Amino acid sequence: MRLVLAELAPRTGEVAANVARIGEVVRAAPGGLAAFPELFLGGYRVGDRWRELALRPEDPALEELVRLGRSSRTTIVVGAAVPSVERAGEVENAALVVLPDGRVARQVKRYLPTFGPFEEGLHFTPGAASVPVAAAGIRLGVEICYDVFFPEVTRELAVAGAELLLNISASPTTSRRLFERLLPARAVENGLPVAYVNRVGVEDGLVFGGGSALWDPRGETVALEPVPVPGLAEDERVVAAELDPAAVARWRPFRPVLRDVVARPPSGRPAAP
Repeated sequence: MRLVLAELAPRTGEVAANVARIGEVVRAAPGGLAAFPELFLGGYRVGDRWRELALRPEDPALEELVRLGRSSRTTIVVGAAVPSVERAGEVENAALVVLPDGRVARQVKRYLPTFGPFEEGLHFTPGAASVPVAAAGIRLGVEICYDVFFPEVTRELAVAGAELLLNISASPTTSRRLFERLLPARAVENGLPVAYVNRVGVEDGLVFGGGSALWDPRGETVALEPVPVPGLAEDERVVAAELDPAAVARWRPFRPVLRDVVARPPSGRPAAP
């Protein structure tokens, strides 16, 4: 399976322009799975415009994403603000998984930072669960940025059958070293590859750190090849790697963490059926 990580800077508040950039990437590298950063469709520092920029089911931008996924036979994962399905008037920070057959799944961010320059808890409603999605021939588990600091989120996805963890992020340069430590640890403790796509650029004084990468189930860095995409800024890059879907099944018997945690769950947590 081909995995493409698009380390780009969105056009703040310009959803149509950002969808057009997604089109440039999937046309340059069709097929497989193409991942874009957290809140890529609208930008991150948009003040009180989240409801205005929230992507609704009837939105032409979503229709165009579906068209792009179908025409390129690509699974597209991209961050966007979306209206809450369960609570009218509320907005969620979500990863949209646009499948080549036209279906769209969503994973809502579980943990919303409200420290330092972050104000997500003031604007968004957190999600309550994480569920893998069947995509590109694997079971894909998606996290959003700060979720990786909570190991139970990754474990929930892994126990539910995820074969690849993808973290989409809008993380600043000051946090880059933390992600570089945590993400390979999540790979090792759950026996699955971990992919990370983080944005670059500057919004309202906040400098985003890039550092997109891929780790195998042993926590080793996987080499990424550049993908030629026209019009990239100096700090932007698009990279790709081939993933072996059978790698998880080969590795887990040598480090059977999931088997053991299901057999002997932490105190107070029921064993899986």
